[in-house]
Amino acid sequence: MLFNSYTFVLLYLPITALIFFRLGSHSRVLAASWLAAASLFFYGYWNPAYVGLLLLSILFNYGIAFALVREPGQRNSQQKNLILTIGIGADLALLGYYKYANFFLDTANHLFATDWPLQNILLPLGISFFTFTQIAFLVDVWSGKAREYSFVHYVLFVTYFPHLIAGPVLHHKEMMPQFAQPETYKPSWENISIGLTIFSIGLFKKAVLADGIAPYANDAFAAANTAQGMDFLTAWGGALSYTTQLYFDFSGYSDMAIGVSRLFGIVLPLNFNSPYKAASISDFWRRWHMTLSRFLRDYLYISLGGSRKGPLRRQANLMVTMLLGGLWHGASWNFVLWGGLHGIYLVINHAWRAVRGRISGVSAAPGGFERLAGWGLTFVAVVIAWVFFRAPTLAGALNMLRGMLGMHGFSLPAALAPTLGGVADSMRAWGVEFQLGGGSRFVLTWAWTLALLAVALFLPNTQQLMRLHRPGLDFDPTDSQGVLEWKPNGLWAWALAVIAAAGVLSLSQATEFLYYQF
Repeated sequence: MLFNSYTFVLLYLPITALIFFRLGSHSRVLAASWLAAASLFFYGYWNPAYVGLLLLSILFNYGIAFALVREPGQRNSQQKNLILTIGIGADLALLGYYKYANFFLDTANHLFATDWPLQNILLPLGISFFTFTQIAFLVDVWSGKAREYSFVHYVLFVTYFPHLIAGPVLHHKEMMPQFAQPETYKPSWENISIGLTIFSIGLFKKAVLADGIAPYANDAFAAANTAQGMDFLTAWGGALSYTTQLYFDFSGYSDMAIGVSRLFGIVLPLNFNSPYKAASISDFWRRWHMTLSRFLRDYLYISLGGSRKGPLRRQANLMVTMLLGGLWHGASWNFVLWGGLHGIYLVINHAWRAVRGRISGVSAAPGGFERLAGWGLTFVAVVIAWVFFRAPTLAGALNMLRGMLGMHGFSLPAALAPTLGGVADSMRAWGVEFQLGGGSRFVLTWAWTLALLAVALFLPNTQQLMRLHRPGLDFDPTDSQGVLEWKPNGLWAWALAVIAAAGVLSLSQATEFLYYQF
């Protein structure tokens, strides 16, 4: 079921909320059970067959967690390590089969000239998210940071529908205490108004902005994949249109998840914080898919040794973490290349910071020009990496990059030549061609792209607008002083009514969120 659908907005969400609060007035256990059952229905609406798989995963991991905490004084570390290894191994085996079996078979066929048949496997929605959530829980139980909880609360923790399909990756210590609070089961007009506001903003981002620019990105990458030579501006228009599409698609989902959850009195962790404003690649990863970055840092990078074993080992750990992070996004070498590029970016960034620290002093803050240069370099590097992330094939990605480097020339629509006057003649002398056809698509691509980039770069994000109302568990309100802020008054009510109406009216063209494929 999609957040951006009439079924969800008009039926599922209000019915689920009404029954939840009605039951909550009598029994918190019944209300939590209802919300868990409703979350399973939400998941099964796509494909009921995989509800059983999700439940088996939950039962297995809960049993492993129970075994880890049972009679702790009588279990030595070797036994607990074995139990944890069995739990994580089974989780990764399940994920590996459904997500990577065909990838490894296809790779082996190419490398060793074998002919192993590919399997007919349908990837279960959200398997990466509920697998990572449970692995983190098992590790924390093993290390003593968590204990066995109520089974109903554990099922709700894993299946909670606002996060189940595309995140955020939840942490037990963030969610379990909220499920145990009596206030969670009582309706609050404050939570409802804040939740609907955040949800409406997210719906507008997805249904109007992301879906509005999607056709231009899709056409550009489809053309690149056919080996069609793309000139400089067309290639950059395609890459930047996807850059903004993904931004508003994922940002919209993150807002909608936080807003829906807030209706139930549950505050989710932030997962998105204006990443295109980042002045370094490290800063980008503190802002993009924040809970996944946290998971990779806490449970992979640090487990590999982090920065504790010298600079060379640190860079190697970064590369391994980012390569596996890329592979997490999809069973494709393009995703591995995308992760590898970001690993290289991070290694270069850390090396630069070390050199800069020796030259300018560790405490020297970067000046305005340095920050601007850092932002520009970071943004271009991110856009280049997105080409591999989006392109369906490696050949298509390389073709797009050749166009972005100007290897296929420079051109403009012929319709623009009369508006340029004598400048057009000078541009022809510089090698710019004026081609017939495609003028309206060229103009619309760049109009959409520049408009959405302006929104992403210069307007406050959702949590900044809602900074006085706890928009996320880890939001720091001091980071956004002096920007536009939401208030429960008539002016904002009219503004949100327009935004919500635009989003709802666009639902007839509802599309999946891009992160659903992961």
